[in-house]
This record gives sequence, C-alpha cells and structure tokens, in this order.
Amino acid sequence: MYTVMNPISIFLADDDRDDREIFMDALSELPIETSVKQFENGVDLMAELYSGNPLPDTIFLDLRMPLMDGFECLSDIRNIPELSEIQIIIYSTSYNQNEVDQLKEGGANQYIKKPNSYNQLKTILYKSLRPFQNTSSRKNDALNFSVIV
Repeated sequence: MYTVMNPISIFLADDDRDDREIFMDALSELPIETSVKQFENGVDLMAELYSGNPLPDTIFLDLRMPLMDGFECLSDIRNIPELSEIQIIIYSTSYNQNEVDQLKEGGANQYIKKPNSYNQLKTILYKSLRPFQNTSSRKNDALNFSVIV
C-alpha cells in the first residue's frame, strides 16, 4: 500500500503576468504535484488569507507590487498567529543584501532572485518545493532561511 500525497498548496503573488505564466509553465514540468492560486497584488493575497478558505503550504511573494507590496504582506502575515506556519518564499527580480537581511528578520523562509533562464527556474522551484513533498515537513521548520540568486 502507498500513501497518496495531497498536492502542495501554493499561493503566487506577483503583479507581472508574464512572470506568473513562466512560473506556472516551469512548475507544470516538475515531478511535484501542486495546486496554485495566483494573485496580482498583495491586497488580493491578504483578502484570500483572511477569507477562511484553506491556507497554502507556501507563498511565493514578489516584493514590488501595486497596492500592497511584499514587505507589507510579509509583516502582516507574520503578525497573525493563524498564518505563522505558512512558508514564505520571496520571489523577486532584484537582489539587495540589506533587503534580504530585512526579509529574513521579518520572517521570510527563503529568498529567490528570479533567474534569467527557464531551466534555472525549474531547478530553483524544484529545490524550493522538494521539502514540501513530505507532508510532515510542510510546517514552519521545513525551510531554514536560504538565498538563491
């Protein structure tokens, strides 16, 4: 007998439609079963988190979004006990060490600089999501803070 794994539940918050499409394409090629909800801004993401619907295992969070940016989302999420076990992976086009330090201090679990190569993106996503394949690793200790640039 084998165990049936639930898909890894992912929320992707990124205002760039092209980046979301590339993310979804790369994710679909991985040997990991996922379920993804997409958001164009932080306000919509936070509304879903507050809605009472099932929470995700992880959030891929862009930093530079209209209405509510990734820094604000991270702060709000980490200040709500019911949301504290959600893994937050910052997913950004920029890399600034001071910002990375601030995000780590603010409770982010991982920082990924969006790669220029599609194959690199697939590799990075696989490395980021592989720990979640084990259901018992889907809690807050699944990732030690890491940076992938």
